[in-house]
Amino acid sequence: MASNRPAPEAPYGSIDSFNSSGIPDAASVNGPFEEWNPTEETVRPVRGRHRVAKQRGGLARSSTVLGVGVIAAVGAGGMATAQDKPAVSISLPDAITDSLPDAESLPGIGSLMGDDSDGESGDSGTDSGPLTAASLTGAQETEAAGQQSGADAGEALRARILQQAEQQQATADAEAKAAAEAAAAEQAAAQAKAQQTAAEKEAAAQAAEEKAKAEAEAAAKAKAAEEARLAELAASWSLPTSSYTITSTYGQAGNMWSSGYHTGLDLAAPTGTPAKAVHSGTVKSAGWSGSYGYRIVLELEDGTEVWYCHLSSMTVGAGQKVGTGETIGRVGATGNVTGPHLHLEVHTAGGGGIDPLAWLRDKGLTV
Repeated sequence: MASNRPAPEAPYGSIDSFNSSGIPDAASVNGPFEEWNPTEETVRPVRGRHRVAKQRGGLARSSTVLGVGVIAAVGAGGMATAQDKPAVSISLPDAITDSLPDAESLPGIGSLMGDDSDGESGDSGTDSGPLTAASLTGAQETEAAGQQSGADAGEALRARILQQAEQQQATADAEAKAAAEAAAAEQAAAQAKAQQTAAEKEAAAQAAEEKAKAEAEAAAKAKAAEEARLAELAASWSLPTSSYTITSTYGQAGNMWSSGYHTGLDLAAPTGTPAKAVHSGTVKSAGWSGSYGYRIVLELEDGTEVWYCHLSSMTVGAGQKVGTGETIGRVGATGNVTGPHLHLEVHTAGGGGIDPLAWLRDKGLTV
Protein backbone atom coordinates (compact mmCIF):
# COMPACT_ATOMS: atom_id res chain seq x y z
CA MET A 1 0.00 0.00 0.00
CA ALA A 2 1.15 3.50 -0.78
CA SER A 3 2.02 5.63 2.18
CA ASN A 4 0.12 8.89 2.76
CA ARG A 5 2.67 10.28 5.13
CA PRO A 6 2.96 14.06 4.72
CA ALA A 7 6.19 15.68 3.79
CA PRO A 8 8.20 16.96 6.71
CA GLU A 9 7.52 20.51 7.63
CA ALA A 10 10.29 23.01 7.87
CA PRO A 11 10.61 24.69 11.22
CA TYR A 12 9.10 28.13 11.40
CA GLY A 13 8.44 30.67 14.08
CA SER A 14 5.96 33.42 14.61
CA ILE A 15 5.23 36.11 12.02
CA ASP A 16 7.10 39.21 13.08
CA SER A 17 7.36 41.30 9.95
CA PHE A 18 5.62 42.00 6.64
CA ASN A 19 7.00 43.27 3.38
CA SER A 20 5.75 46.35 1.43
CA SER A 21 2.91 44.32 -0.20
CA GLY A 22 1.46 43.19 3.14
CA ILE A 23 2.81 39.60 2.76
CA PRO A 24 4.72 38.05 5.70
CA ASP A 25 8.47 37.85 5.21
CA ALA A 26 9.94 34.43 4.67
CA ALA A 27 12.18 34.79 7.69
CA SER A 28 9.22 35.48 9.91
CA VAL A 29 7.31 32.49 8.56
CA ASN A 30 10.14 29.93 8.40
CA GLY A 31 12.28 31.21 11.25
CA PRO A 32 16.01 31.66 10.93
CA PHE A 33 17.39 30.39 7.65
CA GLU A 34 18.79 26.85 7.95
CA GLU A 35 19.78 24.51 5.20
CA TRP A 36 17.75 21.32 5.08
CA ASN A 37 18.55 18.21 3.12
CA PRO A 38 16.08 15.43 2.41
CA THR A 39 16.84 11.92 3.66
CA GLU A 40 15.65 8.52 2.68
CA GLU A 41 12.94 8.70 5.26
CA THR A 42 11.51 11.90 3.88
CA VAL A 43 12.05 11.36 0.22
CA ARG A 44 9.58 9.01 -1.43
CA PRO A 45 10.62 6.91 -4.40
CA VAL A 46 9.57 8.17 -7.79
CA ARG A 47 6.59 6.26 -9.12
CA GLY A 48 5.67 6.54 -12.72
CA ARG A 49 6.42 9.95 -14.11
CA HIS A 50 5.95 11.89 -10.87
CA ARG A 51 8.88 13.97 -9.85
CA VAL A 52 10.00 14.87 -6.34
CA ALA A 53 9.66 18.53 -5.61
CA LYS A 54 12.93 20.26 -5.06
CA GLN A 55 12.63 22.10 -1.81
CA ARG A 56 14.98 24.93 -1.72
CA GLY A 57 15.74 26.79 1.49
CA GLY A 58 12.87 28.56 3.25
CA LEU A 59 10.63 28.42 0.13
CA ALA A 60 9.66 24.79 0.69
CA ARG A 61 6.52 25.45 2.66
CA SER A 62 5.49 28.31 0.39
CA SER A 63 5.89 26.06 -2.63
CA THR A 64 3.87 23.35 -0.94
CA VAL A 65 1.07 25.74 -0.04
CA LEU A 66 1.14 27.23 -3.54
CA GLY A 67 0.98 23.82 -5.16
CA VAL A 68 -1.97 22.74 -3.06
CA GLY A 69 -3.77 25.98 -3.82
CA VAL A 70 -3.14 25.66 -7.57
CA ILE A 71 -4.33 22.05 -7.66
CA ALA A 72 -7.42 22.88 -5.59
CA ALA A 73 -8.16 25.92 -7.73
CA VAL A 74 -7.69 24.00 -10.95
CA GLY A 75 -9.90 21.16 -9.69
CA ALA A 76 -12.60 23.44 -8.34
CA GLY A 77 -12.51 25.67 -11.39
CA GLY A 78 -12.68 22.69 -13.70
CA MET A 79 -15.66 21.24 -11.87
CA ALA A 80 -17.39 24.61 -11.69
CA THR A 81 -16.93 25.53 -15.30
CA ALA A 82 -17.16 22.13 -16.92
CA GLN A 83 -20.92 22.24 -16.60
CA ASP A 84 -21.38 25.25 -18.85
CA LYS A 85 -18.11 25.89 -20.70
CA PRO A 86 -15.76 23.83 -22.88
CA ALA A 87 -12.59 22.62 -21.16
CA VAL A 88 -9.54 24.80 -21.69
CA SER A 89 -5.95 23.65 -21.59
CA ILE A 90 -4.10 25.12 -18.60
CA SER A 91 -0.32 25.53 -18.43
CA LEU A 92 1.88 26.52 -15.51
CA PRO A 93 5.38 27.94 -15.67
CA ASP A 94 8.18 25.50 -15.07
CA ALA A 95 9.36 27.57 -12.09
CA ILE A 96 6.12 26.64 -10.33
CA THR A 97 5.76 23.07 -11.57
CA ASP A 98 9.32 22.25 -10.52
CA SER A 99 8.51 23.25 -6.95
CA LEU A 100 5.24 21.29 -6.72
CA PRO A 101 5.36 18.18 -4.42
CA ASP A 102 4.14 14.75 -5.29
CA ALA A 103 0.34 14.80 -5.39
CA GLU A 104 0.17 11.56 -3.36
CA SER A 105 2.17 13.09 -0.53
CA LEU A 106 -0.34 15.91 0.00
CA PRO A 107 -2.82 15.50 2.91
CA GLY A 108 -6.25 14.41 1.63
CA ILE A 109 -4.98 14.02 -1.96
CA GLY A 110 -2.93 10.82 -1.73
CA SER A 111 -5.97 8.76 -0.80
CA LEU A 112 -7.46 9.64 -4.13
CA MET A 113 -4.55 8.11 -5.97
CA GLY A 114 -4.07 4.45 -6.75
CA ASP A 115 -1.86 2.00 -4.70
CA ASP A 116 1.82 1.35 -5.34
CA SER A 117 1.20 -1.40 -7.82
CA ASP A 118 -1.14 0.80 -9.76
CA GLY A 119 1.37 3.59 -9.68
CA GLU A 120 4.26 1.31 -10.61
CA SER A 121 2.50 -0.19 -13.60
CA GLY A 122 2.78 1.69 -16.82
CA ASP A 123 0.33 -0.65 -18.54
CA SER A 124 -2.74 0.50 -16.63
CA GLY A 125 -3.69 2.73 -19.51
CA THR A 126 -3.53 5.81 -17.35
CA ASP A 127 -0.53 7.89 -18.17
CA SER A 128 0.07 10.27 -15.32
CA GLY A 129 1.40 13.26 -17.12
CA PRO A 130 2.71 16.46 -15.63
CA LEU A 131 0.35 19.03 -14.12
CA THR A 132 1.33 21.58 -16.74
CA ALA A 133 -1.33 20.44 -19.23
CA ALA A 134 -4.97 19.31 -19.08
CA SER A 135 -6.76 17.45 -21.85
CA LEU A 136 -10.48 17.23 -22.68
CA THR A 137 -12.16 13.94 -21.89
CA GLY A 138 -14.75 12.31 -24.13
CA ALA A 139 -17.58 13.41 -21.83
CA GLN A 140 -16.30 16.96 -21.89
CA GLU A 141 -16.04 16.87 -25.66
CA THR A 142 -19.59 15.52 -25.86
CA GLU A 143 -20.78 18.19 -23.46
CA ALA A 144 -18.94 20.85 -25.43
CA ALA A 145 -20.52 19.56 -28.63
CA GLY A 146 -23.92 19.63 -26.92
CA GLN A 147 -23.26 23.15 -25.73
CA GLN A 148 -22.21 24.15 -29.23
CA SER A 149 -25.35 22.52 -30.62
CA GLY A 150 -27.42 24.32 -27.99
CA ALA A 151 -25.70 27.57 -28.91
CA ASP A 152 -26.49 26.95 -32.57
CA ALA A 153 -30.13 26.17 -31.68
CA GLY A 154 -30.29 29.32 -29.54
CA GLU A 155 -28.83 31.37 -32.35
CA ALA A 156 -31.36 29.87 -34.76
CA LEU A 157 -34.18 30.64 -32.30
CA ARG A 158 -32.88 34.19 -31.89
CA ALA A 159 -32.71 34.61 -35.67
CA ARG A 160 -36.26 33.25 -36.03
CA ILE A 161 -37.52 35.59 -33.29
CA LEU A 162 -35.81 38.55 -34.99
CA GLN A 163 -37.31 37.51 -38.32
CA GLN A 164 -40.78 37.26 -36.79
CA ALA A 165 -40.31 40.65 -35.13
CA GLU A 166 -39.24 42.14 -38.46
CA GLN A 167 -42.25 40.56 -40.19
CA GLN A 168 -44.59 41.89 -37.49
CA GLN A 169 -43.00 45.33 -37.76
CA ALA A 170 -43.35 45.21 -41.55
CA THR A 171 -46.99 44.15 -41.18
CA ALA A 172 -47.62 46.97 -38.69
CA ASP A 173 -45.92 49.46 -41.01
CA ALA A 174 -47.99 48.21 -43.95
CA GLU A 175 -51.20 48.47 -41.92
CA ALA A 176 -50.28 51.97 -40.75
CA LYS A 177 -49.48 52.97 -44.33
CA ALA A 178 -52.76 51.48 -45.57
CA ALA A 179 -54.65 53.27 -42.79
CA ALA A 180 -52.94 56.55 -43.65
CA GLU A 181 -53.72 56.08 -47.34
CA ALA A 182 -57.35 55.22 -46.52
CA ALA A 183 -57.63 58.29 -44.27
CA ALA A 184 -56.10 60.46 -46.99
CA ALA A 185 -58.47 59.01 -49.59
CA GLU A 186 -61.43 59.53 -47.27
CA GLN A 187 -60.36 63.11 -46.58
CA ALA A 188 -59.89 63.74 -50.30
CA ALA A 189 -63.33 62.25 -51.00
CA ALA A 190 -64.87 64.43 -48.29
CA GLN A 191 -63.18 67.51 -49.72
CA ALA A 192 -64.30 66.59 -53.23
CA LYS A 193 -67.85 66.05 -51.99
CA ALA A 194 -67.79 69.36 -50.14
CA GLN A 195 -66.50 71.11 -53.25
CA GLN A 196 -69.14 69.38 -55.36
CA THR A 197 -71.86 70.38 -52.89
CA ALA A 198 -70.61 73.96 -52.87
CA ALA A 199 -70.51 73.96 -56.68
CA GLU A 200 -74.03 72.54 -56.83
CA LYS A 201 -75.29 75.16 -54.38
CA GLU A 202 -73.57 77.90 -56.35
CA ALA A 203 -75.01 76.54 -59.59
CA ALA A 204 -78.48 76.29 -58.02
CA ALA A 205 -78.21 79.84 -56.69
CA GLN A 206 -77.02 81.07 -60.06
CA ALA A 207 -79.84 79.19 -61.78
CA ALA A 208 -82.38 80.63 -59.34
CA GLU A 209 -80.96 84.10 -59.89
CA GLU A 210 -81.08 83.65 -63.64
CA LYS A 211 -84.62 82.31 -63.39
CA ALA A 212 -85.72 85.22 -61.21
CA LYS A 213 -84.04 87.60 -63.62
CA ALA A 214 -85.73 85.93 -66.57
CA GLU A 215 -89.08 86.02 -64.77
CA ALA A 216 -88.57 89.69 -63.92
CA GLU A 217 -87.68 90.42 -67.50
CA ALA A 218 -90.68 88.43 -68.70
CA ALA A 219 -92.94 90.26 -66.25
CA ALA A 220 -91.51 93.59 -67.35
CA LYS A 221 -92.05 92.66 -70.97
CA ALA A 222 -95.59 91.50 -70.23
CA LYS A 223 -96.31 94.68 -68.35
CA ALA A 224 -94.90 96.77 -71.17
CA ALA A 225 -96.94 94.80 -73.67
CA GLU A 226 -100.08 95.25 -71.58
CA GLU A 227 -99.43 98.93 -71.24
CA ALA A 228 -98.91 99.16 -74.97
CA ARG A 229 -102.12 97.24 -75.57
CA LEU A 230 -104.05 99.41 -73.13
CA ALA A 231 -102.57 102.52 -74.69
CA GLU A 232 -103.58 101.36 -78.10
CA LEU A 233 -106.95 100.34 -76.78
CA ALA A 234 -107.38 103.60 -74.97
CA ALA A 235 -106.74 105.36 -78.23
CA SER A 236 -109.86 103.63 -79.54
CA TRP A 237 -111.90 104.18 -76.36
CA SER A 238 -113.05 107.29 -74.57
CA LEU A 239 -114.51 108.32 -71.22
CA PRO A 240 -118.28 108.87 -71.34
CA THR A 241 -117.99 112.42 -69.91
CA SER A 242 -115.58 114.84 -68.28
CA SER A 243 -115.39 116.96 -65.11
CA TYR A 244 -117.30 114.31 -63.16
CA THR A 245 -117.45 112.86 -59.65
CA ILE A 246 -118.40 109.26 -58.90
CA THR A 247 -121.35 109.32 -56.50
CA SER A 248 -122.72 105.75 -56.77
CA THR A 249 -121.19 102.45 -57.96
CA TYR A 250 -122.60 99.23 -59.39
CA GLY A 251 -124.35 96.90 -56.89
CA GLN A 252 -124.60 99.48 -54.13
CA ALA A 253 -127.63 98.69 -51.92
CA GLY A 254 -130.33 101.25 -50.97
CA ASN A 255 -134.05 102.03 -51.03
CA MET A 256 -133.49 104.77 -53.59
CA TRP A 257 -133.61 102.18 -56.34
CA SER A 258 -136.60 100.07 -57.17
CA SER A 259 -134.54 96.91 -57.48
CA GLY A 260 -132.99 97.47 -54.04
CA TYR A 261 -129.47 98.04 -55.44
CA HIS A 262 -127.83 100.34 -57.94
CA THR A 263 -127.59 98.87 -61.46
CA GLY A 264 -125.05 101.28 -62.96
CA LEU A 265 -122.38 103.98 -62.36
CA ASP A 266 -123.34 107.56 -61.49
CA LEU A 267 -120.99 110.29 -62.72
CA ALA A 268 -122.18 113.65 -61.29
CA ALA A 269 -121.47 116.58 -63.59
CA PRO A 270 -123.03 119.99 -64.33
CA THR A 271 -126.07 120.03 -66.60
CA GLY A 272 -125.07 120.38 -70.27
CA THR A 273 -121.74 118.57 -69.89
CA PRO A 274 -121.18 116.61 -73.16
CA ALA A 275 -121.90 112.85 -73.12
CA LYS A 276 -119.55 111.02 -75.54
CA ALA A 277 -119.58 107.67 -77.28
CA VAL A 278 -117.09 105.36 -75.50
CA HIS A 279 -116.41 103.49 -78.73
CA SER A 280 -117.56 103.44 -82.29
CA GLY A 281 -120.97 101.87 -82.73
CA THR A 282 -124.58 102.24 -83.77
CA VAL A 283 -127.30 104.14 -81.90
CA LYS A 284 -129.85 101.44 -81.15
CA SER A 285 -132.39 103.79 -79.56
CA ALA A 286 -132.68 107.40 -78.37
CA GLY A 287 -135.71 108.78 -76.42
CA TRP A 288 -137.71 108.98 -73.17
CA SER A 289 -137.49 105.89 -70.91
CA GLY A 290 -139.57 106.55 -67.74
CA SER A 291 -137.46 106.69 -64.57
CA TYR A 292 -134.27 106.78 -66.76
CA GLY A 293 -135.43 110.06 -68.33
CA TYR A 294 -133.93 110.70 -71.75
CA ARG A 295 -131.82 107.65 -72.66
CA ILE A 296 -129.50 106.70 -75.54
CA VAL A 297 -128.57 103.01 -76.13
CA LEU A 298 -125.29 102.63 -78.05
CA GLU A 299 -124.63 99.14 -79.46
CA LEU A 300 -120.98 98.21 -80.07
CA GLU A 301 -119.63 95.82 -82.69
CA ASP A 302 -119.50 92.85 -80.27
CA GLY A 303 -123.14 93.32 -79.22
CA THR A 304 -122.39 95.08 -75.94
CA GLU A 305 -124.89 97.87 -75.10
CA VAL A 306 -123.98 101.10 -73.32
CA TRP A 307 -126.88 103.09 -71.75
CA TYR A 308 -126.68 106.89 -71.25
CA CYS A 309 -129.52 107.96 -68.91
CA HIS A 310 -130.99 111.19 -67.35
CA LEU A 311 -129.80 113.27 -70.37
CA SER A 312 -130.93 116.82 -70.72
CA SER A 313 -130.76 116.58 -74.55
CA MET A 314 -129.83 114.13 -77.36
CA THR A 315 -127.95 114.94 -80.57
CA VAL A 316 -128.25 111.57 -82.39
CA GLY A 317 -131.06 109.36 -83.47
CA ALA A 318 -131.74 105.62 -83.72
CA GLY A 319 -129.73 103.82 -86.38
CA GLN A 320 -127.03 106.47 -86.53
CA LYS A 321 -123.38 105.34 -86.50
CA VAL A 322 -121.02 107.28 -84.29
CA GLY A 323 -117.27 107.25 -83.68
CA THR A 324 -115.21 107.06 -80.52
CA GLY A 325 -115.39 110.28 -78.46
CA GLU A 326 -118.24 111.74 -80.52
CA THR A 327 -120.82 113.81 -78.50
CA ILE A 328 -124.19 112.10 -78.56
CA GLY A 329 -126.04 114.08 -75.80
CA ARG A 330 -125.81 116.33 -72.70
CA VAL A 331 -125.78 115.56 -68.96
CA GLY A 332 -129.10 116.41 -67.24
CA ALA A 333 -131.48 115.51 -64.39
CA THR A 334 -134.46 113.94 -66.18
CA GLY A 335 -136.31 110.95 -64.77
CA ASN A 336 -135.95 109.70 -61.18
CA VAL A 337 -132.96 111.72 -59.95
CA THR A 338 -131.83 113.93 -57.11
CA GLY A 339 -129.44 116.03 -59.17
CA PRO A 340 -127.73 116.34 -62.55
CA HIS A 341 -125.53 113.29 -63.36
CA LEU A 342 -124.89 110.69 -66.07
CA HIS A 343 -126.24 107.26 -65.15
CA LEU A 344 -124.15 104.74 -67.20
CA GLU A 345 -125.06 101.08 -67.55
CA VAL A 346 -123.29 98.28 -69.50
CA HIS A 347 -125.09 95.14 -70.70
CA THR A 348 -123.59 92.16 -72.47
CA ALA A 349 -124.90 90.79 -75.74
CA GLY A 350 -126.95 88.31 -73.72
CA GLY A 351 -128.66 91.10 -71.78
CA GLY A 352 -126.98 90.72 -68.34
CA GLY A 353 -125.71 93.81 -66.56
CA ILE A 354 -122.02 94.17 -65.56
CA ASP A 355 -120.00 96.68 -63.55
CA PRO A 356 -119.35 99.71 -65.81
CA LEU A 357 -116.33 100.87 -63.75
CA ALA A 358 -114.47 97.55 -64.19
CA TRP A 359 -115.47 97.38 -67.82
CA LEU A 360 -114.12 100.87 -68.59
CA ARG A 361 -110.86 100.15 -66.76
CA ASP A 362 -110.48 96.92 -68.71
CA LYS A 363 -110.55 99.04 -71.85
CA GLY A 364 -107.46 100.92 -70.63
CA LEU A 365 -109.39 103.96 -69.40
CA THR A 366 -108.57 105.63 -66.10
CA VAL A 367 -111.85 106.37 -64.42
